[in-house]
Amino acid sequence: MLQIDILSVVPELMESMVGHSILKRAQAKGLLTIHLISLRKWAINSYGQVDDSQYGGGAGMVLRIEPLYQAITELQALKPYDLIILTSPCGQTFNQKMANKFSLYQRILIICGHYKGVDERLKLLFNIVEISIGDFVLTGGEIPAILMADAIGRLLPGVMNDETSALFDSFQDDLLAPPLYTKPAEFLGLKVPEILLQGDPKKIEAWRFEQSLEKTQMLRPDLLKDNFE
Repeated sequence: MLQIDILSVVPELMESMVGHSILKRAQAKGLLTIHLISLRKWAINSYGQVDDSQYGGGAGMVLRIEPLYQAITELQALKPYDLIILTSPCGQTFNQKMANKFSLYQRILIICGHYKGVDERLKLLFNIVEISIGDFVLTGGEIPAILMADAIGRLLPGVMNDETSALFDSFQDDLLAPPLYTKPAEFLGLKVPEILLQGDPKKIEAWRFEQSLEKTQMLRPDLLKDNFE
């Protein structure tokens, strides 16, 4: 079973996502546990303060080192984490290969960045991997955290009704997924490709690979470049 702890200033923002769809199913099956943990449990005063202004001046608040250090230390004391993630626009971009790798772990901590960021000393005290979900800035790390939990959790064996489904997702083989069709076979004059209706698995597999290749070349040629360099 995989346990994902998410440390956040506002864990309430993630409650709905954790309680529905794939993440709910994974937890109901006992394959995944997600703990939403409030950083304010380790606040420096009775007002729940976990942030402060920057040394050197400048706009924006920074998460203080003491609450973060105490929270991680206390949580680690229960059992060491295989991976500690800090959501940050400065981090390496999250991708499917990371999700595959992380799904093999047993215990992960995701720290949600907030305000302007976190005290830099945190990264010197713990082995932390900074991860971004794109070249843009969000109000907090809660959306990236739940996004990663979803991407990782759905890969656990037994979570999906058809375990082979995830193997054919976009990016699993550095290609985008091929076009998909379902009933009816014809709609407003638009027909499903005949090859998909013939029932020949080998021909369908070859067609899907060709379509994936063409789609990737058109929409994400960088994936092919990275794959063959």
